[in-house]
Amino acid sequence: MHKEGPTTRVRQVAATMVVVALLGGCAQTKDLLGMGKSSSSSGDVGILGAPVADEYLAELYDLAAGDPATQAEIFADARSGSQLTPGPQTNLRYALVLATAGHGESDPEQAQSMLREILTQTELMTPAEISLATIHLKAVEQLIVSNSEARRLRSSTSRATQTQEAATNQRLATVEAENRRLRRDLEDAEGKLEAITSIERSIRQQEP
Repeated sequence: MHKEGPTTRVRQVAATMVVVALLGGCAQTKDLLGMGKSSSSSGDVGILGAPVADEYLAELYDLAAGDPATQAEIFADARSGSQLTPGPQTNLRYALVLATAGHGESDPEQAQSMLREILTQTELMTPAEISLATIHLKAVEQLIVSNSEARRLRSSTSRATQTQEAATNQRLATVEAENRRLRRDLEDAEGKLEAITSIERSIRQQEP
């Protein structure tokens, strides 16, 4: 039988160590890839310090369902946040407040302008914030169109009413003028009748 020398045994040990190292490296690489895949598929990419969608929605609910004092407080807080620390998140919060109907400070036109500006900074926003901004932008755009159509209809109705009133007034003026003419004619006829009656009375008195 062929005997293995020291050199052969050293080579075998070294080869075994290399295989173990390679296997360990492959396992670590697989774990890292798996961790990366899991984290990327587990949810949206977060923005440090950005509120979650539930916070925006909870405030909008309080704004819509709250009393005037609560609404005024939410509006003032959102406006001051947008003015003192302007950014995609504070501006989005203020724009959503402006876009919500049912309170005295609702302003669809300003909300539309702000939401359009905010959506140019999507790299600083979470997917949930982008969705909220997009949905509310579409909503205020539709609201602005509806309000414009309502104003047009009111204006058209007002003009039609004014035209109808003018025609009615013209007819009334014509009727009143005709009534005045008839009254004058009646007075003239009564005067002539009275004169004829007086003449006939005078003739009868002069007869023997």
